Amino acid sequence: MQRRLHALDQETAQRAPAPTGSAGALDAPGPPGEPALELEEEGTADSMLAAASEAPRRPGGRPAALLRRLGIRPRKRLSQSFLVDRRVSAAIARAADLTPDDAVLEVGPGLGTLTAELVRRAGRVVAVELDPRLAAALPALLHHPPNLEVVQGDALAIDPATLFPGEYKVVANLPFHITSPILHHLLGARRRPRLLVITVQREVAERIVAPPGALSYLAILVQLYASPRIVRFLPRAAFYPRPQVEAAVLRLDVRPAPAVVPEAPAAFLRFAQAGFKQPRKQLRNSLAEGLGIAPAEAAALAQRAGLDPARRPQALSLEEWARLYYAAGAPAAEER
Repeated sequence: MQRRLHALDQETAQRAPAPTGSAGALDAPGPPGEPALELEEEGTADSMLAAASEAPRRPGGRPAALLRRLGIRPRKRLSQSFLVDRRVSAAIARAADLTPDDAVLEVGPGLGTLTAELVRRAGRVVAVELDPRLAAALPALLHHPPNLEVVQGDALAIDPATLFPGEYKVVANLPFHITSPILHHLLGARRRPRLLVITVQREVAERIVAPPGALSYLAILVQLYASPRIVRFLPRAAFYPRPQVEAAVLRLDVRPAPAVVPEAPAAFLRFAQAGFKQPRKQLRNSLAEGLGIAPAEAAALAQRAGLDPARRPQALSLEEWARLYYAAGAPAAEER
């Protein structure tokens, strides 16, 4: 079993795709060879800033006109939406309990509606934006606040430790399609945030806070590192263009140490992910397929952990997954 778990780690590392995704709510990369945003025409940074200076003084006002000035056309097929409601942005910022002593990472500032609230409340804000036009325009849109740093790049490829020497919080309107990879990236980082307040798809938020009986791998991932709760649901009118799905504000209070298997959280998550290979099947069958072992061997493994092999993966609690991990003779040392 230990050899199989080691092989699983190797296979996971070999199959792991290079980080792809977005740094902003409109930043989703399209198919290979296509730009992250559909650009109406080419322009220079100077022309962008000139256009931005003619834009509404308040972030979030007349988003369609502002996007036209920046030469950006949202791509609806990628569910690209900007947060444009200032009242919602203020509520998100309040949920993060920001003070002038806080450093904040914002993933995907977009047009700066949420950023404006963050720079007003926090001592330092680092906004990571994938699209170069939005990244270049953002300081001018907000009238160059001194506590704002804009980083143009892919948030999934940036180690937060390179941006923050100490504690920090994450406050962001996340692109829905990168919710899982960005949470894996941030919560699994060597310098985890102290707290996250993020906008995600409502259905995803409900999955993340689900109790045993309705757990998913994403819920296991988040609840291992943090205590999640839904702050509020958001109207579609808070975004431009309006998304086809509902959104929710989720707060994650990061634990001082992982809830279980603190000595090897990454290895534990790889094991749990293998166990969710077939979440609708019985544990013995899902484990067998995920670990590449016989169903009888998987059933024996569950029994060693004191678990019924006929249970479903989503029925197990975090603590029961830990028992299963240790029963498999999994390595105790973390791999970095």
